[in-house]
Amino acid sequence: MDNSNTAKFNLSGDRTADVQALMTYVLNALKEKGYNPINQLVGYFISGDPTYITNYKGARGLIRRIDRDELLEVILSDYCSRL
Repeated sequence: MDNSNTAKFNLSGDRTADVQALMTYVLNALKEKGYNPINQLVGYFISGDPTYITNYKGARGLIRRIDRDELLEVILSDYCSRL
C-alpha cells in the first residue's frame, strides 16, 4: 500500500438527519446511565468496539446501524461548519 498520497474519502447520499437523530438518542442513553458520552464515543470510534456504547434503550444496536466512517463524517462536517 502506497501511503505517500492522500486518500480521498467520499460518502454518497446525505444521511445527516439520520445521524443527528441517532447521535442524540445515543448521547441521551449514555447520559441516563451515568457515562461520560464523549469518552465512550471516543472509545467506540477509535477501537470500533461497540461495548463502549450502552445497551440501554437499544443504543448499542442503533449506533451499529450506521458505519463509523459515516458517523464521523457527519459529526466533523457539523463541527467544521460551526467554526
